[in-house]
Parts: sequence; C-alpha cells; structure tokens
Amino acid sequence: MKKALFLLAGLFLLKSSLSAAPPDSEKILPSQIYQKKLTNGLNVVTVPYASPGIAAFYIVVRVGSRNEIEPGHTGFAHFFEHMMFRGTEKYPKEKYSEVLKSTGASANANTSLDRTVYHMTGSSAKLETMFELESDRFQNLKYSVQGFKTEAGAVKGEYTKNSANPYTKLNELIQDAAFSKHTYKHTTMGFFQDIVDMPNQYDYSIEFFKRFYRPEYTTILVVGDVTNSQVEALAQKYFGKWQTGTYTSEIPVEPAQLETRSTHLKKGGFPPYLSLNYKGPGYSDNELDFPALDILCSMLFSENSKLYEELVIKEQKLRSIEGGAYNTRDPYLVSVEASLVNAGDLQMIKDRISLTLEQAKTATPDIKEMDAARMNLKNSFRMRIDNPTSIAENLSFFTWLSGDPESLNRYYANYDKVTAADLQRVAKTYFTPERLTIGTISPSDSETIK
Repeated sequence: MKKALFLLAGLFLLKSSLSAAPPDSEKILPSQIYQKKLTNGLNVVTVPYASPGIAAFYIVVRVGSRNEIEPGHTGFAHFFEHMMFRGTEKYPKEKYSEVLKSTGASANANTSLDRTVYHMTGSSAKLETMFELESDRFQNLKYSVQGFKTEAGAVKGEYTKNSANPYTKLNELIQDAAFSKHTYKHTTMGFFQDIVDMPNQYDYSIEFFKRFYRPEYTTILVVGDVTNSQVEALAQKYFGKWQTGTYTSEIPVEPAQLETRSTHLKKGGFPPYLSLNYKGPGYSDNELDFPALDILCSMLFSENSKLYEELVIKEQKLRSIEGGAYNTRDPYLVSVEASLVNAGDLQMIKDRISLTLEQAKTATPDIKEMDAARMNLKNSFRMRIDNPTSIAENLSFFTWLSGDPESLNRYYANYDKVTAADLQRVAKTYFTPERLTIGTISPSDSETIK
C-alpha cells in the first residue's frame, strides 16, 4: 500500500476520512449512541429508542474461541456461556430464574469465534433488577466441582448433537484445514479431545473466569425506553467496583497460505456440497475491503446474480449458491457455498465459480448492478433495526469486532465509498488459488477437486 514516501500523507488523509464518524444525516442508525467508559475499563453504551416500557439489556464480552491459545483448553469460552447460568450465593439458579421472570424477560447467551454475548429484553421499569442480577453473576459466579462436571457433560452432548449435522462437521474440518497456527483453527465448540477432558479441568475453569470476565473485556449495551444518565448511574452502582484484570491473550499470527488445501466429508444420502473458502481480511472500518467484498459477493452469488440464474434456475445443477465474507477480528474466510443436485458436477461447479471470480478481477462491473447491490445491503439492514432487541443485536456485533458500537455507522457509510476499482482490487487480492481451502460433501470416500 505504501509504495513511496510521497504517498504517506495522502494515505493518512484517506484513512482519517474513512475512520471519522459520518455526519448524523448519513448515519444508518438514526438513534443516538451514548458511551461512557468507567474507570475500571467497562464501556457503557446507551441507545434511547421509542419503545414504551421495553428495554434490551446486552452484555458483550470480547472473548471467544479466538482467545483459547493454550493447548488442551479449547471450548472454554462456549463452556462459560453455560456456566454463567449456574447461579451465585445470592441468586442460585432457581432464584435467578424467578427474579428474572419479574422483569418480563428471559435470559440467553451465545458464543462465537470472537465473543460471548449475554442478553435479555424486558420491562424498562425493571432495568435496575436486570443490572443487579447480571452484576452479581459477572462478579460472583460460583459453582461446585460436581456442577462443573455436569455442565461439561452437557457440552459434550451438545458437540455430539451438532456434529451429526454434516454442514457443522464440514465447517469444523474446513477451519482445521485452513488454519495452522491461529486459534480460528478450532471451532467455538473446541477440539473434541479437549471437550472429552473438560470434566478434569475445574481449576483451569476458575482461572479462565478470573482472566476474561473482567470489565476491560466487557461492554454493557442498553437500548429502549431508557436515558443515558439512568443507564450510566446503574452501571456505576452495580459494576463500578468490578476489579480490572491483568491478563491479555497473545493470539498466534497465521502464516501466509501458499497452496490450495482441501478436506472432504463422506455422507451418503445427503445433498452434495461444495465450499470454497479463501483467506480474507480482518475487520476494519478504516479500509474498504469488507464493504467491497459484501457488494461483490452480492453481485456474483445472490439470487439476483447471473450465476444463480444459470445454475439454479435454468440448468438446475444447484439447489442453492451463496457467498460472502465473515466479519471477524482477525483474518478469516471469504466463502462461496453451493448445494448440488449431482455429485458428479462438483468439478464443473467449482470451475464455473472460479471462472466467475477470475472475470471479476478484470471486467468492469456494471454500475447499475453495483449500485443495486449496495442499496439492497443498506436497505436490508435498515429494515432490521425496528425494535430494541434488533438494534442491540446489531450494535453488539460491531462492538465485539471493534470495541466501538459507532463502528456500525462507519461501516455502512463506507459502502458509498466503494468504487468499481475496489471490486476488482479485492477480487485480485483474495480470490487466488494459494488462499483457497476446498470443502466437499459427497457419497464417495474422497473428492479430487482441482
């Protein structure tokens, strides 16, 4: 990028213009985002929204399977999603559920590569109760060895259930093949051998909680019939004494991939499947790579694309095809996935997709198609942010990626900056054979896809 010294000033100006918050009139989220960082590092985010009597309460912990850097200890971020519902001395599991019902809410959580999110939506009049419940378990979680072993067994059962799904199993194989050093090599569930040994890891579980369930890793996000002063006061009251930790994960850097890799799952009686996975970028709202990939993949692989019309509608070789980049903190994958009618067409479908990607590197994109894809992506998002839960869900997404919920507005503003040259640039950069990992499902023992 920095090819000569005289370009540095121009590049600095470009980066500054991309990272600056867009004017209010250009923000895709019309609601005001208020942020306050407590002295212990906890970020408190409030979005007042016209939803009388309703508030969504989200806690984003920027810890996922990405942070599991020690051999033999994968799957613990997901495990703690389970353990956080075991209760405390003040609010044992049954009492927690009873008090939670009084708020009109039900609590849930989910874990992924980069984060764990705890969430509930209930009566805004009961917001203080939500704060009290969550602050207690985030600071005072307590469980016995037996309770730990019981939950570890439940996690093993969940892994077994999920692995029965061929798509889930193929994804596990693809991550393992695509990455050699980075912790994206294992899925959120973790390596099976680590899950089997998890009942023996009680002491490590306590250490994991002490390391990561700390204010500096955490954002509280409240959306709905609230005020920022109200939320900030409650956060200070219930989380202000939460002690800052000292642990930082040193995430291994993935070396450059130098050749096409492949993995295969034999599954008779199941629709043949092709997954092409190219090493992509890590998340940034200072660069245009992700928005350009979003637009390009929409043009090439959505239901409005020429390839979909040819292979799904006219020739009926495919049941479906889709493509897109996964937004992750570190470089992950840009994937094109196709469900086939006949396994004998796997090589032909791969060749057709590859040809489409090669053409995208040099062919000038149709401006009308490009603008339509851009507009559709933005309008689809606007249609999803019509209630507190949806707004909180989308803000939490950009919070765990960047640490800043305002990144949502910057990201969507960048769509308007993407040019035809950007589409060609990202196609040339990311869709190359040496960045590719191929995953297939078919009735045969192996598939040789070139």
